[in-house]
Amino acid sequence: MEVLLKGIAIGFAVAAPVGPIGVLCIKRTLENGRSAGLASGFGAASADAVYGVMVAAGLAMTGLLVLYAEPMQLGGGALIALLGILSLRKFFTQDHAPEAPAVANGGTVTRSFFTTFILTLSNPMTILAFLGMIAGLGGAAAQNQHAPYLLVVGVFLGSALWWLMLVHGALFARARLSGRAMRNIDLISGLVLLIWGIWIAWGAL
Repeated sequence: MEVLLKGIAIGFAVAAPVGPIGVLCIKRTLENGRSAGLASGFGAASADAVYGVMVAAGLAMTGLLVLYAEPMQLGGGALIALLGILSLRKFFTQDHAPEAPAVANGGTVTRSFFTTFILTLSNPMTILAFLGMIAGLGGAAAQNQHAPYLLVVGVFLGSALWWLMLVHGALFARARLSGRAMRNIDLISGLVLLIWGIWIAWGAL
């Protein structure tokens, strides 16, 4: 139980900083509703769980991912910048934002999941955050052969908890936003994603 709770804390702590994935999750929630937002959040949580598996099990692949961190970071930054450009394009071509979020279809939900999953995986330096936090597990992990699996479950639950809170917070705000405010969000989120993506890609270069 101690390992599980610590895993939940690790997953929550890694997911909580509002970076480009958080901005993307909020934007999708506002535009396409709860299902698209949750799919985005669970995509990120699944990627966190993958990294949790690699670190907890001590797989050699973690070293391989760190070795190729720069090209993965470059690709992830470019994709985030592209999403920012698409958001800005929507701001300049759409006169009015819809009064209610669109209903996400299966394709939208699937894309939301896999894009955030890939974007989160494209930042292998997340592994370093896991390494530092997992070091605090102490003897509880060493004495329990199931500790790695409990840890991964906890990481996923903690990360998913954060995304669940973020999505419902965005839905709460959405009910109080006007169409003009929604259109301005396209501009703000587009600029944030574009600048953040360029910054991430530039760091890789």
